Amino acid sequence: MSTAKLITNDVLAEIRARADEFEAQRHISQDIIERFKEVGVYRALVPKRLGGMEWSARQFCELVETISEADGSAGWVASFGMAPTYLAALPPATFDKIYGANPNTVFAGGIFPPQPAPLVANGFEVSGRWSFSSGCKGADVIGVGILPRANDDGKAGLPRIAVMNRDRMKIVETWDVSGLAGTGSHDIVAEKVVVPEDWTFVRGGASNLAEPMFRYPSLAFAAEVLAVVNLGIARAAIEELRRMAGGYKGVTGAPGIADRPATQMSLAQSEAQLQAARAWFYGAIDEAWEALLKGDPVTPAQTSALRLSAAHAARAGAEIARSIQLLSGMAGIYNKSPIARCVRDANVVTQHAFLGDVIYLNAGAMQFGKDPLPGYL
Repeated sequence: MSTAKLITNDVLAEIRARADEFEAQRHISQDIIERFKEVGVYRALVPKRLGGMEWSARQFCELVETISEADGSAGWVASFGMAPTYLAALPPATFDKIYGANPNTVFAGGIFPPQPAPLVANGFEVSGRWSFSSGCKGADVIGVGILPRANDDGKAGLPRIAVMNRDRMKIVETWDVSGLAGTGSHDIVAEKVVVPEDWTFVRGGASNLAEPMFRYPSLAFAAEVLAVVNLGIARAAIEELRRMAGGYKGVTGAPGIADRPATQMSLAQSEAQLQAARAWFYGAIDEAWEALLKGDPVTPAQTSALRLSAAHAARAGAEIARSIQLLSGMAGIYNKSPIARCVRDANVVTQHAFLGDVIYLNAGAMQFGKDPLPGYL
């Protein structure tokens, strides 16, 4: 099934029309989350044996890009449909309980800062507060970062993710930001919730499943599904400028947008920049996927290409959105302008830790034959 068939034009039009609503209330409305469930956003990567669709990395990224063109916040929340690849580090029996009961399970995470969690009789006792839990208001299960600490020696184990039902968490509505306001990335709080050890996994741990998507580099994929939001946003900005050109009249009496040579050139440059970023982004995905289908592992060089092309795509998308805003003149400075929202949202995407300057540092180190920092590969 193609992404075009999965998300209909009617659904995209509704998301686009309600972007102001999402931004004002600071989360995606629950009926849209339910529409995502209906069409398969959250089961796209679930194994077929559990009722999922078992899509490829490229298919899922194309899906997120398409939704992001309608609204960046909606695309960002939809991107967490990648959760099965992350949760595949859980014991297989736990994974099957989550998705076997409901292949449309919606996951949200509050990973930072990891909180100390003492080992008790039935698992880990989890307490604390975590930030940036995107989509938490529509989630079924939530994962939080913990630092296991045994009572006998007091030594911390490797950082883990503890997974629990959302009703065991309290959501504190703190999300007051300039962009991606509709993602509902609030704080979440737990107080002495005992999470069985088999409902936890080492953050960044190896997958316990064998399907190709579960052998794809999970941290690289987590970055890609966020970066691709900006490819969708960049496309939205370009199309909005073209739409404006059909009727917008400046107050100075200057030629219309479409009749200005400088604007024509700049728009073409933005189009070229977007197409180039998309080509590298999806080309790196295709190369890694081809290796997996052959039964080979994704190499460190291929993983680095995934990380670097994702960071580049995020920044290219933000640069395009800003360039389009400049071309739109005064019309693009109003908060109600779709182009202004594109700029606000795209800038926030570039701020994510998975897409920051450290990606360039690690990729550059590898090009000199040096080891990257832990967590890059």
